[in-house]
Amino acid sequence: MTQAPTAPKALRRRHDREIVALAVPAFGALVAEPLFVMVDSAIVGHLGTPQLAGLGVAAALLMTAVSVFVFLAYATTAAVARRVGAGDLAAAIRQGMDGIWLALFLGAAVVAVTLPTAPWLVQAFGASDTAAPYATTYLRISSLGIPAMLIVLAATGVLRGLQDTRTPLYVAVGGFTANAALNAGLVYGAGLGIAGSAWGTVIAQVCMAAAYLVVVVRGARRHGASLRPDAVGIRASAQAGVPLLVRTLSLRAVLMIATAVAARLGDTQIAAHQIVLSLWSLMAFALDAIAIAGQAIIGRYLGADDAEGARQACRRLVQWGIATGVVLGILIVVSRPLFIPLFTSDSAVHDTLLPALLVVAVSQPIAGVVFVLDGVLMGAGDGRYLAWAMLATLAAFAPVALLVPVIGGGLTALWWAMTLMMTVRMLTLWLRMRSGRWIVTGATR
Repeated sequence: MTQAPTAPKALRRRHDREIVALAVPAFGALVAEPLFVMVDSAIVGHLGTPQLAGLGVAAALLMTAVSVFVFLAYATTAAVARRVGAGDLAAAIRQGMDGIWLALFLGAAVVAVTLPTAPWLVQAFGASDTAAPYATTYLRISSLGIPAMLIVLAATGVLRGLQDTRTPLYVAVGGFTANAALNAGLVYGAGLGIAGSAWGTVIAQVCMAAAYLVVVVRGARRHGASLRPDAVGIRASAQAGVPLLVRTLSLRAVLMIATAVAARLGDTQIAAHQIVLSLWSLMAFALDAIAIAGQAIIGRYLGADDAEGARQACRRLVQWGIATGVVLGILIVVSRPLFIPLFTSDSAVHDTLLPALLVVAVSQPIAGVVFVLDGVLMGAGDGRYLAWAMLATLAAFAPVALLVPVIGGGLTALWWAMTLMMTVRMLTLWLRMRSGRWIVTGATR
């Protein structure tokens, strides 16, 4: 009689240890990534305003290009974790190598397109005449690092699938440190200007990719996995990534529509929107870290044919998402007098910002559920449903957001529309979770 309540507690503690062990290093690695752009901006900013403006345009283009291929990490994590759960580490690493080869081929294709079209892309993105030459220079040089960036994404997915989020953290910290040192040395020491910043970033990215490849190749040799490209495996990785690509593009469309609507509301509103969006993105790192843990844990349970274990892990992950969302919401409310002055001293922006921030704070528990269930379904390899669900969410969000300038309410109304978007996502993901159709056990889905 005394063991009945103890067993669930022991199970929760085991899940908690797994989630913390995977999520905390993942959070560190996620935070380290945007620091690359911050370092580049800090160093290049001292060269002059045109150079900084050029960096801003080129960095936005590069970030967009790379974010489109984030499926390389997500799909690889799920596929590798399933093989790990099935106890076949050789096949797990072989599956990961397929993702890495796909990343290399995609990266080479992106470079081939970017190099000749860089001036047109910069112009299309609205760079001024003074900033355009610097943007073109930075974009052309930095594009050479795109294959390395995509390899990093895929290799990160391999290690996450192997239940290792510490190595990505170490590599991210090492890459950030090398990037800062190289940028300072090449921009000022060698006098290369913005080109030095681009070359420093490329070298750091190549070193990161090399570090990952060393780890993965060692694992492949240890377990007897082939390193050669396999056409069937690469094609399967690409097919698994297509639905996640649709999901990512739909989510990017939501953010673009929100920014476009904020811009139509006026300079004060768009300025406040950018601050809110930055904080919203920062909160997303914490929630995404739990989602990454979910991808790895759920994939492993399903690969081990443990459907009940996957359900229990899912329930605990959702509890973590809700609790983290509540904490983040409280932090936003309590700390707003401290961080708002860091972003703006304009009273009009301040007044516009405050109610929108409160909306974001209220919506954080919803966001917690959304991020976690997104990770659960990714870990289950349920990409097709995620694609359709995100398309449906986009269809629900777009008309409401576009009506904001007409019906009024300003930025606060826009962020209520964003909250509606997250609520729709939560409902679609919750229904899928409750249906149990995502639970497909075995080494492959």
